[in-house]
Parts: sequence; C-alpha cells; structure tokens
Amino acid sequence: MRRSRLSVFLAALAVALAGVVAVPGAAGAAGLPKHSLIGYLHASFANGSGYVKLADVPDAWDVIDLAFGEPTSPTSGEIQFNRCPASECAGVESDADFIAAIRAKQAQGKKVLISIGGANGQVQLTTTAARDAFVSSVSAIIDKYGLDGLDVDFEGHSLTLDAGDTDFQHPTTPVVVNLISALKSLKSHYGSEFVLTMAPETFLVQTGYQFYGGGSNGGDTRRGAFLPVIDALRDSLTVLHVQDYNSGPIMGLDNQYHTMGGADFPIAMADMLKAGFPVGDTGKTFAGLRDDQIAVGLPAAVSAGNGFIAPADAQTAVTCLVKNSGCGGYTLRGGAQPALRGLMTWSINWDHYYGWAFQDAHRPFLDALP
Repeated sequence: MRRSRLSVFLAALAVALAGVVAVPGAAGAAGLPKHSLIGYLHASFANGSGYVKLADVPDAWDVIDLAFGEPTSPTSGEIQFNRCPASECAGVESDADFIAAIRAKQAQGKKVLISIGGANGQVQLTTTAARDAFVSSVSAIIDKYGLDGLDVDFEGHSLTLDAGDTDFQHPTTPVVVNLISALKSLKSHYGSEFVLTMAPETFLVQTGYQFYGGGSNGGDTRRGAFLPVIDALRDSLTVLHVQDYNSGPIMGLDNQYHTMGGADFPIAMADMLKAGFPVGDTGKTFAGLRDDQIAVGLPAAVSAGNGFIAPADAQTAVTCLVKNSGCGGYTLRGGAQPALRGLMTWSINWDHYYGWAFQDAHRPFLDALP
C-alpha cells in the first residue's frame, strides 16, 4: 500500500510539474528562454567587424543565426551556405570544428539556425520548381550541420506583390505563395521543435498599416509584402524580430510617424505586432501575434546599421513593452507584453568589435525581467 500511494503521489507530482513546464513563457517556444538574446554571426563573409569563431561566441547568446545562406541566382531557389574562406576570414575554423561548436552550443541549450537572404541574397521563388529547390537545398544545409531551424531574412526585392493581390490572407503573388508553401513544408518535415524565425524590414511589415502593395496610388509594391507570410505561418512561427533599423519614418497605431533614434520607434513598431492593425485600404485586419513570438531587432553598435540606440533607450523600450510603464508619450494599443521574447541584434561580430557592449548591457537586463 505504501508503495502504491507513493507511486500515485509521484505520478501526480509529475503531472503537476509537467503543467508548470508547459506554462507559456516558462521555457518558451522551442525551448527558448522566456527573454532571449538573439544575434547574427557572420559565417560566410568578412567585413570590418572581423571574424568570430562559433566556439568563441559567449554563452550570453540564446539563438545564433548563421549569416547567410544565399541563392545561386535570385530565381533559382537553390540555396548555398559557403563558409568564409581562410583567405578572407583569418582564423576561420575547419568544418569539423564548426560542427563541433554547433553541437557544443546545442548541448548548452542554445539554438543555431541558418539565416537565408540578407541584404545581398535576393530570393525570389517565382516558380514551383524554385520552391522545391529551396526546400531541398535548405534541408540539405540543415541536415549537414545539424541545425535547429531557419531564419528568413528576405530583404530588398525578394518579396513584392502583384497588381490585384490585395488580400494578405489569400495571396496570389507567386513569390509569396511559393515561400509560404516552402516554409510549411520545412516545418512539417522537421516537426514541432523546428525553430522558425523571421527578420523582415519595417517597410515589408509595419508600412502595411498605411499602404499594402501598390495600392490605389500605384506605389511601391513591396509595402507590407511580408504580412501574408507572417500570417500564414503564425502557428509555426517561433519569433518575429523585425529590423527596427535602416528604416524611414513609419506610421504607428497612433497615426503619427515614428523615426529611429530613441525608445519611441521600437515601442511603436512592437506594439503594432502585438495589437494587430488594419492593412492599408484592403478592409482586412492583420491579427496581432503572441508576446512570445515578438522580439525587438536593433543594431549592436553605431557601425552595424542606421538606427542604433543607446542601451538605456533599448531597455526603456523593452520595459515599456513588458510592463506597460515608462512609455513616454506613447500609449500601448496592444497592452503589456510580459512574455516579450527579447532582443535581436545585427550582429554578434559587431558586438565583439565593440567589446561586447550590447550583450554585457542587455543579458543581465533580460535576466532580471519577470
């Protein structure tokens, strides 16, 4: 009897503990910490920031995006991940050491993703053949390195909307439809633990509040073009970290234009993602995302991109979003985001170049959030 009662007690305790683990935000989507630090690692190229070995990336980073997988041509759909050669990146590690570093990071609970696109990697899946090549080639990269998932960093002219494509919930533009299909295929193939993140520019997301595609005025057909992708993948999306940098003024939900340079811009941009918003003059409304699917994307340093803000301003923005306090003159339309996923930055290399100022300021801050 004692053994039976003990077994019952232990079983009940296990159920209770399982319930605790399952609480949203306790472990986070796909095993991420409630408030995560996400960064891009220059793995295929060198620039003024210098090369950083994956093994040398500090433990502060929860998600490491390997930048970049790029297409063999804009419309081929075939993605290649070519690691930076020693002639360009002094001290680059071997493939074996690179893979060993991935395993070590994963053993620590970190997620390592392949990021596709970037400023120079235009990806236009204009045909179903390109779609299938994308799925096949991205899968090959993930399998070769044993990665945890995919980051979609389509910028520039990768996504545009055809004339007459005015319903983001039922898109008809091939590059959009084929991308949605490809991402759904990858998610289905790898299962629930597959980490899917996206890093679109504000022009492709929040500008959709004011204008969608060419609109009635025949404007830029890229406006809001990422919205159908986000909407179609919302149940599979781990984190959306829109680039709150390299952006022009964007109209927020207060119908005022918000500009880079302080806490106000990331506050207004993240609030749009949580609250949702009417899409241009389409009569359709983009529904807001969960808190845990939203992170704020910022440059790591002044050299990393336009729109750098001081750590104090970044933390003011996050505090406002998480606690709905200290928001300055802005009123959150979507309310507080207590499970806000955290901060993304371009890039780990630039943070290294500037003495790890970004991680040293924000890792303790994120850890201290409720």
